[in-house]
Amino acid sequence: MVTLSETERQIIESSIRDIKDFPKEGIVFKDITTLLNNKEAYGVLMNHLYERYKEYDLDYIAGIDARGFIFGAALAQMLHLGFVPIRKKGKLPYTTISEKYALEYGVDEIEVHIDAFGKKKGARVLVIDDLIATGGTANAAATLVNQTGAKCVECCFVIGLSFLEGIEKLKEKTEVYSLIEVH
Repeated sequence: MVTLSETERQIIESSIRDIKDFPKEGIVFKDITTLLNNKEAYGVLMNHLYERYKEYDLDYIAGIDARGFIFGAALAQMLHLGFVPIRKKGKLPYTTISEKYALEYGVDEIEVHIDAFGKKKGARVLVIDDLIATGGTANAAATLVNQTGAKCVECCFVIGLSFLEGIEKLKEKTEVYSLIEVH
């Protein structure tokens, strides 16, 4: 199993900007826009993901709205796979299935087209996003993939906030890989 070298980790990690007290006081927001506009760091990241997943025998990459689209679509193209967007409720034009998940104050919902993974039963799907915190969105995404008849074989995140325990909850459903873990 391919993991980041220490040099790769440093390149990626040093390109992520911390924004204190955003979106509210006490939160340190991990800003990946500085990773995306750093051609070396983005290249290291995408090459690492390609090397990790090229032997996974995947059928699709599914990206979670919206930053998961950036990594997922690029990785799908590199691996010559189809890309499937998992969107916020009401954004997809065809028949969908949806899954609700808890937020700090309330609930939200994501959806996917019912035929997103084609007709192949058990299509192997990698779900990708920029960050996992409490894991609500990622759990809902993995559930949606499995409800279509496909199989979520792993969820991948650039950043994992392991102190919030979302990774551990998600591991009950599927394999989880975070490139950078924040403890």
